Amino acid sequence: MISSDSSRNEIALSRRSVASPGIVGNGRTKTSNGSNGSDRKKKTIRRRILKKKTKSVGLKPIFTCVLIMMPLAGFIFVAFSLIFAPDSSMTEDKLQNSEIRMTKGVSELISEPIAVPQTKIDQPIEKQEEMRNLRVGDGGVLPPNLKRETDFFIPQKKWPVSVRDEQESFETIIHPANRSEEPKTLMVPKFWMEKPLIDFESGDVLMRRSVSLKSGSLNSSTGENKSETRTIFVMIASYRDWQCRHTVESIFNTATFPERVRVGVVDQIDNKVDDSCDEPIAPCKDDPDQALCKFASQIDVYEMDAILAVGPVFARHLGYRLYRGEYYAMQVDAHVSFVKNWDVDIIDQIDATGNDMAVLSTYLTDVAGSIDEETGKSLRHTRPIMCNTDYEGGGQGKHLRHLSQPEAIPHIKNSPQLQPYWAAGFSFARGHFLVNVPYDLYLPNIFQGEETSIGIRGFTYGYDFYAPEKSVVFHMYANGVNAQKRNKVPKFWEHQNLYRGLGVAAMNRLNGIIHMNPSNVEVSSWNHEEESRYGLGKARKPEKFFDTFGIHVKQQTTEQRLCQFVDSGRMHRQFTQHLRPDGMGINYDEVNYKFVTPK
Repeated sequence: MISSDSSRNEIALSRRSVASPGIVGNGRTKTSNGSNGSDRKKKTIRRRILKKKTKSVGLKPIFTCVLIMMPLAGFIFVAFSLIFAPDSSMTEDKLQNSEIRMTKGVSELISEPIAVPQTKIDQPIEKQEEMRNLRVGDGGVLPPNLKRETDFFIPQKKWPVSVRDEQESFETIIHPANRSEEPKTLMVPKFWMEKPLIDFESGDVLMRRSVSLKSGSLNSSTGENKSETRTIFVMIASYRDWQCRHTVESIFNTATFPERVRVGVVDQIDNKVDDSCDEPIAPCKDDPDQALCKFASQIDVYEMDAILAVGPVFARHLGYRLYRGEYYAMQVDAHVSFVKNWDVDIIDQIDATGNDMAVLSTYLTDVAGSIDEETGKSLRHTRPIMCNTDYEGGGQGKHLRHLSQPEAIPHIKNSPQLQPYWAAGFSFARGHFLVNVPYDLYLPNIFQGEETSIGIRGFTYGYDFYAPEKSVVFHMYANGVNAQKRNKVPKFWEHQNLYRGLGVAAMNRLNGIIHMNPSNVEVSSWNHEEESRYGLGKARKPEKFFDTFGIHVKQQTTEQRLCQFVDSGRMHRQFTQHLRPDGMGINYDEVNYKFVTPK
């Protein structure tokens, strides 16, 4: 049982951190050598103006009077100018004025947010577009007559980067399964961005191409955007999984450019008996070439007491908080193996779509017999595709769930293939997908349903889902030769007696947000906390998704054999004709297709 005080909330970052965040209550703070230590205060260096005192000798009274009056006259002139100057005037120097903050010896330029002005109908279209696309970090300065009206901006891109450098700014959240009068709180990293990369306040419904291009860090001193310089964030949510360390090793050891990869792990463990995901398999002094030793600075591990685990949704919510502006973002399970050169391969595949809103996602093939042990390359010529789903009942009520997916040789060549659904076990997209469609904080005890939630919310933000043409990673399932290895891994529901009954309310929220609740569920019966943050986009409506792919929400039924339309490549050929010219997603306003069960 969770204690009434906060000492159970032992949340900490990797033991290989410079200094880990403090723990709410009587927890410990880990230093780089794994020992306990006190939090180090943030060091801030401020500029000081030292005034040089001079001593006048033998000055005549009138000359002394002039020296005294000149600064006073200048002060009066400046004050007069500030009072009577028009509000709309803003000089270039003023716009460029920034605060220089030195933290831990690293200089960071904190720029003031610059507004995106409302466009005026009497301006040329080209001028309207130019003005609306201005953002902090554009490399330019707003015209003097433009006002600061909103605080929409893109954070400064950094590489290398780690949340360990931000420990002093961690925020406190209430545990989503909290039931007591005294909330159980956790210290967690802040999101890289607190709201979507879409300027809803200015009337935008879809992310702008210019904004997408500005989001995404590069492993390049010159800022050159090449395939090999684009950074990749890999997020793993692990529950007491002995294989997590091996997965991290596989990520770095098989990448062509491991220096551009960063891994973020949410490690839910019992640290009395479980190994941490960042703990090298052998001591670094004995085997320094291990990825967990060589690339330790590129691995952030958020460690949490297993008793606080309430399912994959909460764990992955925390994982999305570890993202720090990488160009691409990948999500995988803690027990997978990668093929050689996976990073180059998957980027080539997503580039082939020509769609900046593409998300490659699928249920992974079993690792048994899939990777050549000598070359590290894939032995498979088939790939799964996400198209088979139906309603299913259970203790949490009836909900849409993905079933077994077909695997075959792709019908579409030289490109990933369009599909309707998203899978949690493998997802690869531009990093802004994690910013715009974060996991909901308020869905404890949800296991089935998370994929429908993210998939439909992603659809409403304008994202399109594709099956990779070739598999770059394979999954170890608890069957066949690996059954014994995987079946010994504990499951998060081993503590569910502490959180019994929370899943029903969470499922009502999940379905309510995506407009899938049955008519007998009252809107007032589920939690609406931060619904705009974890809710729908404005590019498309959920009803468009339901109509297109044969989902009948009121009847809680689906049209059957959708895979005939999807796996054959017909969906891909028909829908990709409506890809926007700027590559910002498929324009579903032009898609009039409605799937019905084939006769």
